[in-house]
Amino acid sequence: MDYFKQDLASLHADLVAKKISAKELTQATFENIKATDSKIDAFLHLNEDQALAQADALDQAGITDDQPLAGIPLALKDNLVTKDQPTTAASKILENFTPVYDATVVSKLAAAKMVPVGKTNLDEFAMGGSTENSAFKTTKNAWDQTKVPGGSSGGSAAAVAAGMVPVALGTDTGGSIRQPASFNGIVGMKPTYGRVSRWGLIAFGSSFDAIGPMTRSVKDNAMMLSAIAGHDDHDLTSSDKAVPNFAADLTAATSVKGMRIGLPKEFLADGINDDVKQAILAAADTYRKLGATVDEVSLPHNKYGVAAYYIIASSEASSNLQRFDGIRYGYRAKDVKNLEDVYVKSRSEGFGAEVKRRIMLGTFSLSAGFYDAYFLKAAKVRTVILNDFKAILKDHDFIMGPVAPTPAFNIGAEIADPLTMYMNDILTIPVNLAGLPGLSLPAGFSNGLPVGMQLIGRPFDESTLYKAGYAFEQNTEFHTKVPALGGQN
Repeated sequence: MDYFKQDLASLHADLVAKKISAKELTQATFENIKATDSKIDAFLHLNEDQALAQADALDQAGITDDQPLAGIPLALKDNLVTKDQPTTAASKILENFTPVYDATVVSKLAAAKMVPVGKTNLDEFAMGGSTENSAFKTTKNAWDQTKVPGGSSGGSAAAVAAGMVPVALGTDTGGSIRQPASFNGIVGMKPTYGRVSRWGLIAFGSSFDAIGPMTRSVKDNAMMLSAIAGHDDHDLTSSDKAVPNFAADLTAATSVKGMRIGLPKEFLADGINDDVKQAILAAADTYRKLGATVDEVSLPHNKYGVAAYYIIASSEASSNLQRFDGIRYGYRAKDVKNLEDVYVKSRSEGFGAEVKRRIMLGTFSLSAGFYDAYFLKAAKVRTVILNDFKAILKDHDFIMGPVAPTPAFNIGAEIADPLTMYMNDILTIPVNLAGLPGLSLPAGFSNGLPVGMQLIGRPFDESTLYKAGYAFEQNTEFHTKVPALGGQN
C-alpha cells in the first residue's frame, strides 16, 4: 500500500467499492512497517493479530459511505492508554504495564471503526524534543536517518512521513506535535486546550497537554480532529463546544482572500535559521498573492515563554509523576531493605535522566520559600503572553511563523545540552502557554530537510487554520515531496 499516493478519502472510496478489503489494507500496512521500520525505529509495539481480526470483522459487517474512517489503519503514541495492549510512555518504569481501559480518543476512533496497528516511540513521558530520551530506542528522521525526527511525538511523525501508516495520533505539551511534524514534512494539529479529551493520556503537564492528529495532508488532519474532538464526562477540562465537520469546509472554493494575518517580528529574529526565515517570508508572499494581508506584529514577551513553561510544566510533572512509585505500576527495584528503599530505588532506576531533571526542577519551584519567586511569577508571565496573543488576534484572523528555529539536527548533537534543546521549542511553547490551536504544515526545504510553517488561531477556531493551511497546500507543492528512505531526497 502506497500511502504517499492515497489520502483518507481515496482509501475510504476503495474500501466502500471493495477494491480492497480492510484486512488487505491492514496486512499491507504491516508489510509497510516491516519493510521500513528497521531504518526508522518508529514503533515500540505492533498489534498485528488484534488489528487483523478487527479488520476481518469490519469486512464481514461491510463498510458504508457514512463511515469515512472505517477500516483505516492508524498508529498511536505510546502515552495513550490502550486496553490489553502495552503502554509504556517510553519509560522503563512502565515497561510491563498493560492498561485495563482505553483513552477516550482511542474509544472514539474505535467507534469510527479505525484499526490501530501499533504504538509509537516518544521521549520518555513526552519530555524532550528529539525522541532520543526514550528508554528503548532512538527514532530516526524519515528524510535523513542521521537526523532526529523531533519530539516528543517523533515516532508518530516518522511513521506517517515514511509512509508506514496514513495517520497517527500525537500529543503536544510544548510543541510535541508541531515540531516533529515540521522536521518530517507532514501536517500536525495541536488543538485548543480542552477541544480533545485528555482522559487516558499519561499526564505530563496537565494544563498544557493536548492530543492531536498527524497526517500527510491538511484535509486528512481535519477529518481526524472531527473524529476525536468533543466533550467527555471523564475530563472536566474538555469543552462542550460543538465540533464542526472541519473537512467539509475544505473545497476548491476555500480561500484566504480578505483574511488578515499577523507575522510576529520575534518569529524571524536572530537565531532563526536563514533557510527557515526565507521559507516563511515566501509563504507570506503566497498568502498575499492569494488575497490576504500580512502585517508585521509583535509578541514582546515571547522570549520569556521557555523559562515560564519549564517552571510550570515541570511543577505539574513533578506532581503527576509521583504516582509512579514502584507500588502501583510497572517497575519495582529488587534487593530493597524497606518501604523507603522501594520508592527511592524504583524511581531512581525507573526514570531516565531528563525525567529526573524535570521532577527536581518542578519540586524545587513548588517548594516552600521558592513558590512565589518561581511558580507564581511564571504563572503571571503566562497571563502576559496570553494577552499578547489576544491583542493580535483581536484584529487578525491568525498568526503565522516558523515552527522551529532550525530544520532537523543531527542525532546526538544536542542531547547533552538540555538548555539548547529547550530553546528549540521557543516558537511553539507560547501557544501551549496560551492554550491556543496551532497547525504545522510543510512550507519549504533546507538542504533536503523539510521546513514547517505554524499557523496560530483564536481559541476553538481550528476551522480558520485548516482553511488557511488548505489554501496554502493547494497552491504549493511542498506536501507532495516524499522521502527516499535510506538515501537523501
